[in-house]
Amino acid sequence: MHPGKDIDVLIVGAGPTGLALGIDLARRGVDALLVERADGLFPGSRGKGIQPRTMEVFDDLGVLDAIRAAGGGYPVGMIWQDGQRMGEHRMFDPAEATEDSPYTEPWMVPQWRTQEVLLGRLEELGGKVAFGREAVGITQDEDAVTVRFTDGGSVRARYVVAADGGRSAVRRSVGIGMTGETVDAHPILVADARITGLDRDHWHLFPPRTQGEGFLAVCPLPGTEDFQVVAQFAQGASVDVSLEGVREVVAARSHLAPQDVTEVGWASDFRPRAALADRFRDGRVFLAGDAAHVHSPAGGQGLNTSVQDAYNLGWKLGAVLRDGADAALLDTYEEERRAVAADMLGLSTNVHRGEVRRGAATRQLGLGYRESSLTAETRAAPGAVRAGDRAPDGTLGGERIFDAFRGPHWTLLAVGTAAAPQALAARTLRGASHETYGTGIFLVRPDGYVGWAGDRAAGLTEYLARFGLRRSPA
Repeated sequence: MHPGKDIDVLIVGAGPTGLALGIDLARRGVDALLVERADGLFPGSRGKGIQPRTMEVFDDLGVLDAIRAAGGGYPVGMIWQDGQRMGEHRMFDPAEATEDSPYTEPWMVPQWRTQEVLLGRLEELGGKVAFGREAVGITQDEDAVTVRFTDGGSVRARYVVAADGGRSAVRRSVGIGMTGETVDAHPILVADARITGLDRDHWHLFPPRTQGEGFLAVCPLPGTEDFQVVAQFAQGASVDVSLEGVREVVAARSHLAPQDVTEVGWASDFRPRAALADRFRDGRVFLAGDAAHVHSPAGGQGLNTSVQDAYNLGWKLGAVLRDGADAALLDTYEEERRAVAADMLGLSTNVHRGEVRRGAATRQLGLGYRESSLTAETRAAPGAVRAGDRAPDGTLGGERIFDAFRGPHWTLLAVGTAAAPQALAARTLRGASHETYGTGIFLVRPDGYVGWAGDRAAGLTEYLARFGLRRSPA
């Protein structure tokens, strides 16, 4: 522990962002604490779509098997009219799994269940969440941040990460503004309900029947007996989130009777908006997830972008706090993630407005950091995989590449060359020329992106030294 500090990292908010960051820091040996103002985990299905890139992240964090067991693939849409099935509707452009991209379709898991899985993994690694602790004030100096809570207590941490949602108290406390727009002025009801009279093989879609009436969508939630109900209302309408309110809208817009909705476990209403924090950092305080960017739920980008914020920040905090890397490394979090968040906000908005289909872009496999100050492409003639790109899966030297990536380390891929040094602070995998990678030396960051690429090893050791890594891992 650093002198005069209670903890290395305080994470405010135990949603998917905070939990993923807590897992990443725990496996790096960073002393971190999560605090959550609620008395327990979020109870609803809200962010139910896990995109392929996030599946890869979950593979590395050690929760993929549990996530796959907890969910299922997206069902085909079934369009209804006047109690009759009118035909199927594909929600996503299909994509075949390949060796370099083993996860190509989104996976549906209710958000509450995703959080349970993440919390279980955090506790397995020795981490914990302090529930019922609401942050109400923040002060910081050159050495640390002091966070005060409603119970009168306080924590002093070297760094604080705000993962406390779109109305982030931490963001407001440090005075970071948020710029945004209303994506859709129509209020939307979302609820988890038990419903009889609908099959669980389809996402049931009930288009508006009259002008001024909104749509109704009823989606079975895998691994549960629930359906997620989503209903759009006219501008200015009040939304009743009670059992009777959900029964009324389902009966009015479908062939179901009110009593077919037997139970409502969770319900909320919202107005879709898109907003981006003006900055992702203030001194020793970082914003991540919805505290930094708020999305329309269309296209399933919000939770996924948020988890990947945590994945980007986690290894950098670990490098500074445990490996002795220069604290300037933390500046690259905003550099890399704010640009991605801005792009994903635009994508979410366009999907919501029907201007873009859910397809390759929403899977997030094409995101990267080619323009980052951490990216070094030294080859005269780069191939298909360049520094800054997501490092694809495959087989090299008889070993699966993603298996080699799994863990908090850097990985060196020596593909079709013997030029890579023997003693380096990275796990090394060697093999012949590869269909996806071609030939070259690829140094892969702990978050699965190629940081450095070259034809020979000159400059490689110096590059790694920027992150406090100078010798081979034990």
